Amino acid sequence: MNSSRYFRLPNLFSSNSTNMFFQRLFAMANYSFSSSSPSSKTSIQAVYDICKNNLTPSTSPPPQLIHELSSILDTIGPSDVGLRDEHQEDDRGHGFSTPNTLNRLDRWAQPITYIDLNESQSFTMCMFCFPTSSVIPLHDHPGMTVLSKVLYGSLHVKGYDWVEPPLIKDSKEIARAPVRLAKLAVDKVLSAPCSTSVLYPKTGGNLHCFTAITSCAVLDILTPPYEEYSGRKCTYYRDYPYSSFGSGDELIDGKEDEYAWLEEIDAPDDLYMRQGIYAGPPIRM
Repeated sequence: MNSSRYFRLPNLFSSNSTNMFFQRLFAMANYSFSSSSPSSKTSIQAVYDICKNNLTPSTSPPPQLIHELSSILDTIGPSDVGLRDEHQEDDRGHGFSTPNTLNRLDRWAQPITYIDLNESQSFTMCMFCFPTSSVIPLHDHPGMTVLSKVLYGSLHVKGYDWVEPPLIKDSKEIARAPVRLAKLAVDKVLSAPCSTSVLYPKTGGNLHCFTAITSCAVLDILTPPYEEYSGRKCTYYRDYPYSSFGSGDELIDGKEDEYAWLEEIDAPDDLYMRQGIYAGPPIRM
């Protein structure tokens, strides 16, 4: 995946320390390809093949395809993609440190690791490895369907869908952009093992944020992928309580705490990410 299309992934480490990190964090599972049947197929290969043969950049996947992909993703765990279950409380996602190596502030400052499995015009398949308490801020997936499987650990997901027709209010404050009304679609903690989550272009929490309750990892399939010239640009938002801008005249279906006003913002400067290395079973493209 072209990382600039999704998140900035600064080159933060020397080659030696990077190798040390990934040797520990992304340890290869004990696969024995020589003893397995040549026709056998790994779970991640099965997911890739379904995506490659059925997903397109111009149409949303039909329900039966979503069901088929979700059924396979439900069976996938860390070892199926070359990850080790790294949620020990004293590790904070470092993978190579000991409890006394870094102080508490350093631990909370660890980056989220992005691992690219596939990037094409039809879909992106990738993983995110979160240290404890790390956050991917509120962002959207315009015109996209996204399947997410938590591989290990616990992740809090909070997601909104736009209220239609659009309800937009201009701010009286010069420094603030207009805000648009959205309704809460999901607000829960996903803990492995759990079922695959799916969001759709207009439903299911298309605008969402992730907060790692423990160190955790997520396998994502995005279809079609982000592509700015096609109108699929990742936009970030700040959410405000309904009472911040609601006058009471708006027609809302539910309680006020189920709604929020979202303001478009620049990509956060403190979104701390780095590129990872896929260490699972080979995927035949």
